[in-house]
Amino acid sequence: MDTLKAKLAPAKEKVSDLAQQHGGKIEQGLDKAAHAVDARTKGKYSDKIQSGTGKAKEALDRIAHKDDGGTPPPAAPPAS
Repeated sequence: MDTLKAKLAPAKEKVSDLAQQHGGKIEQGLDKAAHAVDARTKGKYSDKIQSGTGKAKEALDRIAHKDDGGTPPPAAPPAS
């Protein structure tokens, strides 16, 4: 198990770096996808889509800020 963790460590660092560098673009993509799905479902699942998008953004923040030892900044309110 330790060998596997050692082999995955560089990949984990790379993902964290990419999340830090491109977090804004990733969040824009999440918002765009959420809007498209919400439009396709005619708002029927808006609350679930917003919840899922928020959780995805929180996970992105955790990944991006894992190495700095601090806590991630508070999430922005969802866009309408």
